[in-house]
Amino acid sequence: MFHYKSLGELQQEAQDLKVNLPFSDKTSLLAQPLTISGKTIPNRIVIQPMEGCDGTADGRPDELTIRRYDKFAQSGAGLIWFEATAVWEEGRANPRQVWINDQTLDSFKALTDRIRETAVKAGQPVPVIIMQATHSGRYSKPHGTPEPLIAYHNPIFEKEKPVTDDRIVSDDYLYRLTERMGEAAALAEKAGFDGVDIKSCHRYLGSELLSAYTREGDFGGSFENRTRFLRTGIRNAQQNTSSDFIVTSRLNIYDGFPYPNGFGVGTDGSITPDLTEAKKLIGILHNDLGVKMLDVTIGNPYFNPHVNRPADIQPYELPESPLVGLARILDCAKEIQQAYPGLAVIGSGLSYPRQFADQLAAGALEQGYFTLAGFGRMAFAYPTFPKTILAGEPLDPRQCCIACGKCSLLMRYGSKAGCVVRDRLYTELFKEASKGKTPVVC
Repeated sequence: MFHYKSLGELQQEAQDLKVNLPFSDKTSLLAQPLTISGKTIPNRIVIQPMEGCDGTADGRPDELTIRRYDKFAQSGAGLIWFEATAVWEEGRANPRQVWINDQTLDSFKALTDRIRETAVKAGQPVPVIIMQATHSGRYSKPHGTPEPLIAYHNPIFEKEKPVTDDRIVSDDYLYRLTERMGEAAALAEKAGFDGVDIKSCHRYLGSELLSAYTREGDFGGSFENRTRFLRTGIRNAQQNTSSDFIVTSRLNIYDGFPYPNGFGVGTDGSITPDLTEAKKLIGILHNDLGVKMLDVTIGNPYFNPHVNRPADIQPYELPESPLVGLARILDCAKEIQQAYPGLAVIGSGLSYPRQFADQLAAGALEQGYFTLAGFGRMAFAYPTFPKTILAGEPLDPRQCCIACGKCSLLMRYGSKAGCVVRDRLYTELFKEASKGKTPVVC
């Protein structure tokens, strides 16, 4: 369990485990601005896309959505990466996932305006806002029960319950979806977002295609085919938006599953990270397509959460210390950042070290692990943490995320997501949602 009373204790355990965690007291590095595509991000703190599952039935941000982004706007974070936003109804992860379309556009515009106005009223810098455009693929539940749309059969996930063949999306479907990503980007720009993320992480459809080694046709088999969806989606988004609109991706560079069912591994059957293909893909995105910023991540929060969300407790026996997992996340980001020093890489996994997270983020910036520091679960638990860091004050351990996983468990109960430990509203939701129920296993 997380028991460290001092940074020295944590560093000693990391040393005993033979992993490197780059801590530094130069937290002022996090206050430096950064300009991307003519837009200035006022500091290096990023609030990662944290879905609340609390939109309206027709896909508009609802009361709790607005409540969450009010807090993020007041936080002082330089970049708010807006949560997973469906581009088609059938690709919604739940019946309350926000969904951008012509009918809901006005509500998104009202929210981006509100975020900026709220930041100004709170005396905080106006953040850059990126919308994450998604199709949930294997995890689609538009009506509350699984309606998977998959790239290929994967025995790791399907086991004794294979998805029927008719749920494998066709090449025509994927070509239409790449076009829809371009249309969604245009809608995002009209809605006041500063950029769009063509989501390719955590085993949603865009991510699953990267490991579609066994799929036939234009989107499977070869590296060129497996990366076609992301490359074409980004190109379509660029062609449908203005030159200063940021087009990017949150990209899984390592899945943690063996070949041929995982991306970012070798063909020897191991699950050791091999970022050869990831670096090749990122080189195309950066050098050929002009992508200037990329949010990199690893693992699957539904199946191997220890890989991308280090915690003391998981739904299975821990295969390693959370510090080992944390170091892997950082090392993967560093390999990408050092391969492409001109690319603004966003790292993640920073919530686990709690009150020492700011010093880890500062050290990672100082030592070139990444360009911007991304925080996910911490924003649910402690939404004022950026303001605290930027003021040069220590993080309060009584407000930090404790990596208990109950925010994710709320989602699996079919409820709305937030911090069960630090926010009484979600404490009550959790009590109600968990009565006599078993969480849905994705």
